[in-house]
Amino acid sequence: MTKRVKYNLTGLIGTVLLVALDQWTKLLAVRHLMGQAAVSILDGVFELHYLENRGAAFGILQGQKGIFLLCTAVVLVVLAFYYNRMPVTGRFRLLRLVGILLSAGAVGNLIDRMQHSYVVDFLYFKLIDFPIFNVADCYVTVGAVLLAVAILFVYKEDE
Repeated sequence: MTKRVKYNLTGLIGTVLLVALDQWTKLLAVRHLMGQAAVSILDGVFELHYLENRGAAFGILQGQKGIFLLCTAVVLVVLAFYYNRMPVTGRFRLLRLVGILLSAGAVGNLIDRMQHSYVVDFLYFKLIDFPIFNVADCYVTVGAVLLAVAILFVYKEDE
């Protein structure tokens, strides 16, 4: 097995495992939170609160399933293209992790949109009244922050 195949297989397995974790948490949210009052984890700070989000981040583009599907497909193709073209060295481990996180987040929410026409959200920071989100959203956020760090502090322009 070549090093590239090993890296790509590892990325695919990592993505699948993260998507499975996201889908499992959403299944738990549907089973235990749907139709129920919010569950306080840290009083006044953090709650589990079931929400069906038919839009994108912060509820924008409500009901635009076709746009979401097209955008997600484009993002996944671009991520796969660049992931496969990265040099097969440990130097690019951070960018590989970014690709895995962004892909898992995109696929996790895509599955919801395909199955239900909405995304299951359930994590809520009540203290700052932050929009309700889910595990796939966490993957995308962490991936985006790591990408910014990588671009600003880790990799040089010619890399």
